[in-house]
Amino acid sequence: MKVCIAGGGRVGRYLAQSLLANHHEIVIIEPVESQCRMLADMLDIPVICGDSVSVDTLRTADVSSCDAFVAVTGSDEDNLVACQIAKREFGVDRTVARASNPKNRELLHTLGVDTVVCGTDNLSHILEREIETDTIRQLLSLGGGTASLNEILLPENFLYAGKAIMDIPIPGDTILISITRDTEFIIPHGSTILMPWDHILCLTRDDSLHELTEAWGLSDK
Repeated sequence: MKVCIAGGGRVGRYLAQSLLANHHEIVIIEPVESQCRMLADMLDIPVICGDSVSVDTLRTADVSSCDAFVAVTGSDEDNLVACQIAKREFGVDRTVARASNPKNRELLHTLGVDTVVCGTDNLSHILEREIETDTIRQLLSLGGGTASLNEILLPENFLYAGKAIMDIPIPGDTILISITRDTEFIIPHGSTILMPWDHILCLTRDDSLHELTEAWGLSDK
């Protein structure tokens, strides 16, 4: 997926590095020119020098082409406004804002930010779980954001269609709970065959959801 990160400080830099490691496309918006040069040299990605609450800056960053907009500046107010502009003016599907003050978490969510996280949360893992695709939907976050319950819809061209579960790669921290096939409910076992259009309920921990989508060829970004 393509992600715009507003804020090139320590949190923004860490988030960009984490997402780049998982092959996502990143652009950063940062107001301090010297910081912009450092980020561009270090990460080798587009870095837009400007104010994240400016429509012109977001246009320069081509925010309209992004799947997600993440605001991690030190100002909760700026994070809110930037997310609102990204969603209302540029039609970004998912917005994520960092709340430096945990008391602002519910307020930012109420005012239109899709996902609000505090500085102690693992932003990269949360972001990847929150950005839903046509095939993957997070149903429940567990363990303080370290695990999640997800529904996966296997596409028509599923890489392992017709193969038994025991014969396909499954990351160690992933548990397949159930399969719904048309009106049939299936408890999966090693010999269970996976088919296109199966709805799979699975429990994953930490990076396992990303690893599973990569192994099953479900990543479309």
